[in-house]
Amino acid sequence: MSSHSSNTPCELCASRKHSLFSDLPEQHLCTISDHKNLISHRRGQILYYEGTNPLGIFCINSGVVKVYKTASNGKEQIIHLSKKGDFLGYAALLGEDNYTSSAMIIEDAKICFIPKNAFLATLTKNTEFFKKVTKAISHELGEMEAKLTDATQKSIRERLAFVLLQLADSYGIEGGGSQKIDLILSREEIAGIVGTATESVIRLLSEFKKDKLIDLDGKKIIILDKRGLARLSDFYG
Repeated sequence: MSSHSSNTPCELCASRKHSLFSDLPEQHLCTISDHKNLISHRRGQILYYEGTNPLGIFCINSGVVKVYKTASNGKEQIIHLSKKGDFLGYAALLGEDNYTSSAMIIEDAKICFIPKNAFLATLTKNTEFFKKVTKAISHELGEMEAKLTDATQKSIRERLAFVLLQLADSYGIEGGGSQKIDLILSREEIAGIVGTATESVIRLLSEFKKDKLIDLDGKKIIILDKRGLARLSDFYG
């Protein structure tokens, strides 16, 4: 169940340095702070549904959110995972369109909701902020194109290896030459990121473990051989 938390002023927010608000002048930060609401969410809660109308944007203060689309057969395709500092829903808001995907909390999160008027007012009054948001949307489009290319040109094994490297870079904790991915993802969710069947992910993770590329600690994955995964993923190809 969601619950309201005490609003932390944007200028004092530790996550701001990771967000598009990082260089926003104080006067504009105050506009955002005066209108936002900080809400705590639990794992499994839906932030918004595909096809609904955006009323503002979301800025992640802490936690992890998966953005995904659901096929007619109920299978999820995870578009990306979002973490602290990331914005959600701004592309649909700016395009005056409904959400093209859904968002679900996968690690307990605190998320600021910023109403449409406050966000658009800040966007129109600050040219540099407008440029940063435009650049972020372009970057997301580039990532989507790269993912589509990988889906047609790379094998499932290569895609899984690459996904593990990305997860390690974003959520990895170093320890004794290994790197634990400090994020609990179900095998179904990993399959949703890779774009394959759950059974294929289970089989390949077992093979990766046998080849000493990874180890498993419950649902968490430990990267043992980053170079080996990089070669397997054709990362430097």
